[in-house]
Formats: sequence, C-alpha cells, structure tokens
Amino acid sequence: MKVLLDTHAFLWAIARPERLGRYEQLVADPSTTRLLSAASSWEIAIKHGLGRLPLPERPADYVPEAMRRLAVEGLPVEHSHALAVSGLPPHHRDPFDRLLVAQAQQLGLPVLSADPALRRYDIEVLVP
Repeated sequence: MKVLLDTHAFLWAIARPERLGRYEQLVADPSTTRLLSAASSWEIAIKHGLGRLPLPERPADYVPEAMRRLAVEGLPVEHSHALAVSGLPPHHRDPFDRLLVAQAQQLGLPVLSADPALRRYDIEVLVP
C-alpha cells in the first residue's frame, strides 16, 4: 500500500508514533510505501523559520534524516499538481494541504491526516 503522509502525520511518526493510532502499524510496516510531499518539507521549513515549529536541528538536516530513518520517499511537486489546486473546492484555506489534496487526487493516494477538512474532498483520508 502507498500512503501520503500529511505534514503532522510525518512529524508524529518521528516523535510520537502512538498519535497515529490504528495507523501506527501501517506506517511502520516495511511493505507500506510512505510518501512525503515536497510541500510538507516546505511547510516544515517555513513554520520552523517563523518559530512555530521547534525542531532539534535545522529542517535541512532533520527532515532528510527522518525520511531516511522512516524509509519515507520524497514526492516532488509537479506543475500539474500545483495547477490542479485551482480546481479544488474551497473546503480548506491552507495552501500546503490543498496541494496535498491535489497530489492525492492526481496520483490516487490515500492521505494519512487528522485534519477533518480533508475529508470533505474527493480523496481517501486515513484518520488516526
């Protein structure tokens, strides 16, 4: 199975995997392909730079090391993903989450997220 991790789900998988609830085992399962969008790395970098996301080291070191440790694959943001955001209904105002929704739709991926607004889109949301 492939799963796109919302930013908070990725951070939980690193530091507080129990917060993933029933999906903790899915994320830990080596047969699961775990994906992290470049949009999530961008979100982490911005929030850290604004002082809203404390990390033990700078994001440029923390995120790649955590991805390696958790065997998470990077998902690039393609132009088609970015442009697909314009066709989404305005259920969510967060640009990072809207991009994740567009990627999930275009690639047919479920998203692991506790964000209730994502459930209003035409995607599969795995809710911890």
